[in-house]
Amino acid sequence: MAMERHMDISDRIALSIPDACKAGGFSRSFAYDEIKARRLESVKVGGRRLILRSDLEAYFERCKREAA
Repeated sequence: MAMERHMDISDRIALSIPDACKAGGFSRSFAYDEIKARRLESVKVGGRRLILRSDLEAYFERCKREAA
């Protein structure tokens, strides 16, 4: 039986909503509000909604620029 390697969140290119919230330090409801407002990009894969790590990083870069 092959051993499955547990991937750390930082190793993933796509994050579940709970993992993206943990990585970004925000709530699930905030994440869905930002997705609905199209400020935070997400993709639907099968029945799961995922946030690409690059989209999460781009979101925070935009927030940083807008705050400046």
